[in-house]
Amino acid sequence: MAAPCRRMAGVTLLHFRCFSRAAVGSAGFRQLSSTSVSRVTLQTKSQTEKRPSPWTLMAAVCLQRLPVISADCSPIEQQFRQMMQQMELEKSLLSDHELRLLEDSERISRKQADDYDSDEEDNRGDQEIVLAQDLEDSWEQKLQKFQPGLRVKADVDEDLTSLERCLADPLVLVAEQQVGGDKLWLLPQARWQEGETLRQTAERALDSLPAGLKATFLGNAPCGLYKYKLPKSARTESTVGTKVFFFKAILSNSGAPAAPSASLLWAKKSELQCYLKPAYMMKVERFVLAL
Repeated sequence: MAAPCRRMAGVTLLHFRCFSRAAVGSAGFRQLSSTSVSRVTLQTKSQTEKRPSPWTLMAAVCLQRLPVISADCSPIEQQFRQMMQQMELEKSLLSDHELRLLEDSERISRKQADDYDSDEEDNRGDQEIVLAQDLEDSWEQKLQKFQPGLRVKADVDEDLTSLERCLADPLVLVAEQQVGGDKLWLLPQARWQEGETLRQTAERALDSLPAGLKATFLGNAPCGLYKYKLPKSARTESTVGTKVFFFKAILSNSGAPAAPSASLLWAKKSELQCYLKPAYMMKVERFVLAL
């Protein structure tokens, strides 16, 4: 029994050695193959990175002028305001002026009484006494002379080139720009240049306007994207279409208003659809808030 067992063990060991050599050989072949593939992948990747993008990059600025005056209250807001004023009136304490009115009323009542004794009053000498009611009369006269400014100016509100229109509403700046052979109303935009960020491109687009507007940009990341492809007849291998990145900004200059320009309009959100293309408007209305 010992001899057959030794033969079987020797055959098994021989098969194991052959299998190990084959496994090592195949593993070495696979390792060489993966290295070759990785080199080809790196070469292809480097060639792809050197190839310029077929999209033309643009940056546009969504410049908003915030409301200058408070908006008119809705009917339910007026009812709520009246209710709060009534509650405050019922629960509040008397002010100093109201206490003075009561004191003056009591003093006049004592003077009209039959048993009035002037020695009981405060020693004011010849000093003139000004009653609280006299103060109210003088304040009423000043109030009648006061003329508040008009909240609505029809001639100014209809002028879309004026920065002073619709003071209770936020406005968005729209510029007339040349795109190809057409003039379109768009948010102020400029083409991206090598070496600058997209925000710097948007700032340059704003600085290129003749109005000389100053603004505060809200972050470095764009708030929206609009892209379109050129007609097939105008496409090339290096130019397929254009991508426009939008950046939000708030008008910050408090100096004298700039002279109106026919190529610049200040429009409300509800008026933008009259000037912007539908596909362009669909992207813009997502980040324009009617505060």
